[in-house]
Amino acid sequence: MSLPPLPADARLYLKPAWFVPSPIGLPDGSAARMGNGLIWFQAYELTVRRGRDRLARQIVPAAGFEEAVAALPDPLARRARAQAANISAPRPPLGLGERTIRFDAPQVMGILNITPDSFSDGGKHAGDPQAAADAGFAMAAAGAALVDVGGESTRPRAPKVWEGDEIARVVPVIERLAAAGVAVSIDTRKAAVMEAALAAGAKVINDVSALAHDPRAMDVAAQADCPVILMHAPSAGDDPHDNPAGYADVVADVFDMLEARIAACVEAGIARDRIMVDPGLGFGKSLADNLALVNGLALFQALGVPVLFAGSRKRLIGALSNEAPAPQRLGGSIALAYQAAQQGAQMVRVHDVPESVQALHLWRGLADAGLSAV
Repeated sequence: MSLPPLPADARLYLKPAWFVPSPIGLPDGSAARMGNGLIWFQAYELTVRRGRDRLARQIVPAAGFEEAVAALPDPLARRARAQAANISAPRPPLGLGERTIRFDAPQVMGILNITPDSFSDGGKHAGDPQAAADAGFAMAAAGAALVDVGGESTRPRAPKVWEGDEIARVVPVIERLAAAGVAVSIDTRKAAVMEAALAAGAKVINDVSALAHDPRAMDVAAQADCPVILMHAPSAGDDPHDNPAGYADVVADVFDMLEARIAACVEAGIARDRIMVDPGLGFGKSLADNLALVNGLALFQALGVPVLFAGSRKRLIGALSNEAPAPQRLGGSIALAYQAAQQGAQMVRVHDVPESVQALHLWRGLADAGLSAV
């Protein structure tokens, strides 16, 4: 491999490439494993940027990785080795009290919106905590590892909800689910809602602002010592979709933000093995941006933490299927979940739990068969 001369202050990114169903029969050292999952690959796509400019992009075979890295400036070489180690490092399970979520195969998170105005299912469970809890019980029975309860819509231009109203929506549902042993995450940007939800039995904080919207959120998460999901959104303000500047390279730009938020969390006392990331499909991103994120999803494994992918019923499905409305996007949602699993996502966030669990069971069966083929 021959790269042009590169400045030491550039930024380097590694993405797994040349996926193979099994390392069996391949020369030693020619394939690497992604985490502790079922995905193997034979090369890295190496990209180098400086500011908004891309300086290089090249495929580096896994067998020649160390030789290629040795030719880089020391800061880039260290970053390349660290990202390669992150890609292959086992993802430790999430301990949620009596429950444990393992990441040796993709898991499913079920979406339970307690809102009147969410883009897909707003109003379905509003005002009826028992009906909402029953829907959560059904998700858990169908195989959801987590049920994600939210009381404020984050669709574009959605009105902001007072934290007291948000708490009143989610707490009665969380209490019912937690009392029955269902693992619950709270989908909120507000510290007071996080505190109330955790007190009611939620075990995970899922924040679309990556703990940046509310100045108390980081401290709440650190004090609770609970897992957190950091999602990328272009704005930590009231409208998470606000993005007047756009992106130079959406995949690298999202990676940079999530890398910085992970570092901020660790600095604040949140253990790295309690962190997941979500690239924020659909949040302040165009159709082209969203497609690039799906195709580039494997890059986020270089962050070294589990990746959550949330594509269920989102706008890009309608854009590619004759403007199908949200309730008619099941096929596209399943396709996205399956593609996310192929790219290494450790968890998918979905509305349609039984169908998604079935699709990932099929994915797991095919991956197992590929690994055992002779």
